Amino acid sequence: MNKFINMTDEELKEAVARQPYEKVTDESIAARIKHVTYFVIPDTTMTVCVIEMVNGFSVRGESACVDPGNFNVQIGREWAYRNAYAKIWPLEGYLLSERRLKESIDSTEQTH
Repeated sequence: MNKFINMTDEELKEAVARQPYEKVTDESIAARIKHVTYFVIPDTTMTVCVIEMVNGFSVRGESACVDPGNFNVQIGREWAYRNAYAKIWPLEGYLLSERRLKESIDSTEQTH
């Protein structure tokens, strides 16, 4: 485990799940993924993952290894996907925040 964190991934997910208010989740992100494409850049160890969201927006993740002898396509895909997926969290958080603001404004306008 990383010396700078105290919770395992599973413990963190469980702690977040117990929070009562609306939030971005793995499930909410997975539901918005339309398609995943992988590319290996020729003559390199770089793998690129492109995650296309249901709204057409794409997020890119990359992975590479230092020694070509360690290159493994499946491992490269896994790291590239994780890299791209991690970039989706703040985007989805922003969208959720915007939606909540709009709902709040709409609600306020309806009561006046």
